[in-house]
Amino acid sequence: MHRFVEGDDRHQRSFLSPCIEDYVDDDNPVRVMDAFVEALDLGELGFSTTPAQTGRPPYHPATMLKIYLYGYMNRIQSSRRLERECQRNVELMWLTGRLAPDFKTIADFRRDNGAAIRGACARFIVICRQLGLFSRALAVIDGSKFKGVNSRDRNFTREKVKARLKQVDEAIARYLQSLDAADRQEALGAPSDSGRLREKLGRLHEQMRKLKEMEKAVEEASDHQVSLTDPDCRSMVTGERLVGVVGYNVQTAVDPEHHLVIAHEVTNHVVDRGLLPQMAAEAKGVLGFEEIDVIADRGYFSGPDVVACKEMGVNALVPRVQTSNAKAEGRFSKDDFVYGPGDDTYRCPAGETLTRRFETVEGEMKIFIY
Repeated sequence: MHRFVEGDDRHQRSFLSPCIEDYVDDDNPVRVMDAFVEALDLGELGFSTTPAQTGRPPYHPATMLKIYLYGYMNRIQSSRRLERECQRNVELMWLTGRLAPDFKTIADFRRDNGAAIRGACARFIVICRQLGLFSRALAVIDGSKFKGVNSRDRNFTREKVKARLKQVDEAIARYLQSLDAADRQEALGAPSDSGRLREKLGRLHEQMRKLKEMEKAVEEASDHQVSLTDPDCRSMVTGERLVGVVGYNVQTAVDPEHHLVIAHEVTNHVVDRGLLPQMAAEAKGVLGFEEIDVIADRGYFSGPDVVACKEMGVNALVPRVQTSNAKAEGRFSKDDFVYGPGDDTYRCPAGETLTRRFETVEGEMKIFIY
């Protein structure tokens, strides 16, 4: 063992500092967290600060908010994991004074103080602006799909209901054929399992009835989706592999210089189109400039949305949506041709020059023919 790095003997006595303050460096981010929470007026923000007259005293909202912020900063979302971290993590011990609330208390705090936590986040943005961190009139907006607690089997769309109805209908047809064969066996005096088949048919008919009710509910829904566990969840497509996820579309506006989240909104919109003006207005209000630039991907492109942003003092830099099917059909698209503004010509991918031949008007649109 002498060739390897050796650790200390577990039974060796040592003089460790009994003060937990010595285990947290002066430049540790948890000190900023602690100072920020201690400076907040939690009662004004909406946190409950009045303990009950009887029973075990509750944890102070400042302690619970520090645990929540620590989990947010270190990507610890689970309340059960936060409970374990409070028992073994030195930084959290320093933050909470060695208090370790159970997971139910942590989960209830997040559930009951959503609006107050949002107010605390807004106060942090105000502090960042006062410190001069938002020096550029620029924001980047994008959406992320967050999985909800609703499973795919408990989310219904038109296509899902139609597919399940077809499956149940085919299963009923198979069992009816099996039941006919069993009846013929009984007529010949041979044993059969017709009783078991009739029982399964009854369950299938009941399932068909419930699917018919769900089909009606889906048609009556505004967006033709129904989620049973979490009614606000929606089925969305995410990633390059176009994988379906039942959850939320979280919109985020970020400061590109310091990568700080300046505005966010949880929505159940399946696509990003139509959400740009709202997020742009929130970003403009946070940055405090009369006119700002906003960058977003082509999923946000919409003519009316770009115009609405322009009217509120926001220059939306969004690429146009590619609507041409030329590449899919093996042809060159418009992007493959290079325009020469000097002589008003286009250069094709083969290197040939296309000159303007004539122009015409169709309706209110002027068309140039090359």
